[in-house]
Amino acid sequence: MSRSDYDRFDRIICMDASNLRLLKRFMPDDPEGKIHLMMSYTGVGRDVADPWYTGDFETTFQDLLEGCEAMLA
Repeated sequence: MSRSDYDRFDRIICMDASNLRLLKRFMPDDPEGKIHLMMSYTGVGRDVADPWYTGDFETTFQDLLEGCEAMLA
């Protein structure tokens, strides 16, 4: 992630709060409101399930599907 990425993209979507914290180290400000947690589009402020730890790819897929559909709506 770089400042040029911020300028180049309309939205920057983080999968979890840890990603968001790391991103804010590089980009402490978000003047255009481009940075979002994926699940925030669903009205739920939680992380996308991480299959790295659980092995549960279906739950991750469902989270991403729900988040993407809500973002597009």
